[in-house]
Amino acid sequence: MTMLGGPGAGKGAGNKGAASAIPFVTERDFENAVLRNELPVMVEFTSERSQQCRQVAPEVEAFAREMEGKVGVVRVDVEKAPVLARELRVQSVPMFVLFAEQRIVDGVVGIVGKKKLREMVEPFLPRAAGALKAPELAQLLKEGAVVPVDTRDVPAFGRAHIPGAINMPFETIEGRLAELHMLTGQPVVYCRAGDKTKELAATLAEQGVPVAFLEGGFLAWESEGLPIERAAR
Repeated sequence: MTMLGGPGAGKGAGNKGAASAIPFVTERDFENAVLRNELPVMVEFTSERSQQCRQVAPEVEAFAREMEGKVGVVRVDVEKAPVLARELRVQSVPMFVLFAEQRIVDGVVGIVGKKKLREMVEPFLPRAAGALKAPELAQLLKEGAVVPVDTRDVPAFGRAHIPGAINMPFETIEGRLAELHMLTGQPVVYCRAGDKTKELAATLAEQGVPVAFLEGGFLAWESEGLPIERAAR
């Protein structure tokens, strides 16, 4: 990271060079652009002189594209907004500060990737109707309130699945809705990564048949270290 007031690594970082879709905000428009924004806002404090800021720029640009319409992403040039940098105790750049509901909710200093930035904003993003995180599903399973419905193909289900899950391959499930709602608990559909069943849940909700789905799918369940049933060898 670059310490403020220290030697730079040449001009051309931040708002110079390649065109960027991320706007710079000043001390004058910070309140309207950040504090009064209805969306969470990720603020990158940066400097033209910082090589580290140039290095992290592609990740920030990718994050901004991915979060478009969900999260505001802006930059502040600390050398052009010294009062703001001082008020927020910015001592080195790049520094990322997340604002939500008119207050600072998270922050990190240094070179980070878009994955880390996503992790910071995730708790403040609106959740899709019916979305369940893996620990939430695990708790509901303990209570006997839900039945996991694995929408992967038969071989994938046979290799490993969430305990107590039944298998309804994705391409068959819309023709088995009656069966789905005759289960002993609320159905929670899941696929490998969660994208297909998220779309499925949205489609069924439009048809008046709401179902819950597992955010991140089976991969999210595995990453939490939760129990898995595997085929006997």
